Amino acid sequence: MSQNWQDHREPQGGRLGKVGGSEPFTASEDRQWATLAHFGGILGCVPSLLVYLCFKDRGPFTAQESKEALNFTLPPTLAALVLNLFSFIPVIGVYLAVVATLIWVGLAILSVTAGIEVNRGQPFRYRFNLRWIK
Repeated sequence: MSQNWQDHREPQGGRLGKVGGSEPFTASEDRQWATLAHFGGILGCVPSLLVYLCFKDRGPFTAQESKEALNFTLPPTLAALVLNLFSFIPVIGVYLAVVATLIWVGLAILSVTAGIEVNRGQPFRYRFNLRWIK
């Protein structure tokens, strides 16, 4: 018994084929994704970039906080990566690796602090932030 391809149509109003959906977030979801954007700073700038690109149009709090997290995590992530690349240089490589580790630890601590504040529903502004992405 073969089925016709027309039997597998998308239902009316279905979300098949839409990545991430397009309906607005509830207040709880908005706060959750904003919090995850900040907590993602532990891994560098990639999680906040993904949250910003995928969900910025679905919630104002998510858009605001993921942009803030991305602006904050981008320079330290790049600096730590460059320092880790240069850590293979003899003599000074050990010092560069230590500095890269300290940058990463500081980034993780500040990201967790911001994530806790945002999870409470309060917007967070990093004291030193370049805000490259407007």
